[in-house]
Amino acid sequence: MAGIYIHIPFCASRCVYCDFFSSTDSSWRGRYVEAVCRELELRRAELGSEPVSTVYLGGGTPSTLSTAERARLFAALSTVVDWGACSEVTLEANPDDVTPQFIASLKETPVNRLSMGVQSFSDADLAFLRRRHTARGAVEAVERCQAAGYDNISIDLIYGLPGQTLEAWQANLQQAVALGVPHLSAYNLIYEEGTPLWRMRERGEVRECDEELSLQMFDCLIDRLAAARYEHYEISNFARDGRYARHNTSYWTGVPYLGLGAAAHSYDGRVRRINPASLSRYVMAIEAGRVAFDEELESSDSLYNERILTSLRTCWGLDLNRLRADFGEARLRYCLEQAQPHLRAGRLSLDNGVLRITRAGLFTSDDVMSDLFWVD
Repeated sequence: MAGIYIHIPFCASRCVYCDFFSSTDSSWRGRYVEAVCRELELRRAELGSEPVSTVYLGGGTPSTLSTAERARLFAALSTVVDWGACSEVTLEANPDDVTPQFIASLKETPVNRLSMGVQSFSDADLAFLRRRHTARGAVEAVERCQAAGYDNISIDLIYGLPGQTLEAWQANLQQAVALGVPHLSAYNLIYEEGTPLWRMRERGEVRECDEELSLQMFDCLIDRLAAARYEHYEISNFARDGRYARHNTSYWTGVPYLGLGAAAHSYDGRVRRINPASLSRYVMAIEAGRVAFDEELESSDSLYNERILTSLRTCWGLDLNRLRADFGEARLRYCLEQAQPHLRAGRLSLDNGVLRITRAGLFTSDDVMSDLFWVD
């Protein structure tokens, strides 16, 4: 078992672009934390005999938990996790939560990696996105963590905002690099249906960033971070000195994991378990002593498609020998046939039995990967 993911769905406010399951109703927090601890008891057998190598608290906003609530979660985790064998323990945090008191309380936990939702170093961008922090507050939060001894820090950025210029994006990257964090994730803004941002676009209040400008921003991202010695190891992720996000890398390499909390997913290599995206349904099921998930048995077709999707996202690519061993000669031939147009166009490369998306194919990677999917 690669790791444990715990979903903390509580937020002080919602960002305009977010479609993750979250709630601003903090009245559930105490019962929810207890339910997560109880779910771990109910499902600990799913961890098997292998040691847990990563733990990830995501959200939502895990940094909104109280000191006592974090302590309760880690006490429960200590019953199944050997912290000496667990290489990465990540907590997602919003910059405005990262006070000296927060850091002092975090030092009492096994957390050794912070993932900070900065999104932008522009106050205008942050106001548009409805983030709670300021640009200066984000810089100070990172520096405060570094001063406290946290050297394994990741920051998230978003590009392609309405009205954002290439020069403004370059300034964002300059500030990010100056902070010296070992990991950075950058995402092109997506208008997810049902979000406030999607409704703003439908009402004509905002216009999407031009695709050509988004491509220029993506190129700028790759070049600037390469110059700063970051390895582009996954479509949206960059790391220095091999400081990959180990927990997320396990998703891309198909390693099983246990997901706890409302809307959390688990995967054991064949079966996907999905918890309800509802605080009341999740908490009440666990309080009644029942597991809350629905099960989906993955077919050979869906496992093949998932292999294509996750492998081609990374710098390690798709190992064709493994593909043949796991899915057979017919699937391998199909994959190579579908890949031919992209190989000829330079969007894919084939080297020593490994298929990879090239830089030319990165910005349209979704289209490239979907062309390799098995379709009945």
